[in-house]
Amino acid sequence: MNKYLFLVLLTLISACYYDVEEELYPNEICDTQEVSYSGFVKPVLEDNCLICHNSGSNMGNVTLEGIDNVRIYSANGRLLGAIKHEPGFSPMPQGNEKLSDCQITKIEAWINQGTMDN
Repeated sequence: MNKYLFLVLLTLISACYYDVEEELYPNEICDTQEVSYSGFVKPVLEDNCLICHNSGSNMGNVTLEGIDNVRIYSANGRLLGAIKHEPGFSPMPQGNEKLSDCQITKIEAWINQGTMDN
């Protein structure tokens, strides 16, 4: 009798399990067209960078508050080097997870499109 109970339980457990392909392999489309400073870049920086890199803290002598400062670090490559965790750069955000690939791609697209104040 125990043998049959085991088989019934095994069947029920395995029958209730299923994988949802969309949850396992999300198909995120990273749209880099028309990435704006105010609509995307600034909020990402506010959420991930300004806690340390604002004009008051100025950690590492880096201030990312205001588009003019962001443009400086975009032009000299330090912003992308840090968020991409490239060799020779301090990986940012420090102490937190790396930005998502899509966030990095969008910031890079915004830089390549001329760091517009949009």
